[in-house]
Amino acid sequence: MIIGDFVRKRKHLFWSTKNYDGLSEGAIVEGVLNYGDMNDVKELISLLGIQKVSKIFNEQINRPRINYRPEIKNYFQLYFQKYA
Repeated sequence: MIIGDFVRKRKHLFWSTKNYDGLSEGAIVEGVLNYGDMNDVKELISLLGIQKVSKIFNEQINRPRINYRPEIKNYFQLYFQKYA
């Protein structure tokens, strides 16, 4: 499955666009981690790899403006510290 197909199956996570093929990997990671369920997260990790998802997430949380809710940020910081 390509990443565009993954996103099209989860349009409810990306309501702000119809350009599903144009989404960056960063936007996809952010949308799935913020709004998806664990099955969505697992499938994203199987597509991109846990190292890549972890790297994207860590880059995003180290910016001045963070789009993750505090509880989501905390959970995935712990998750990626343990598994990535």
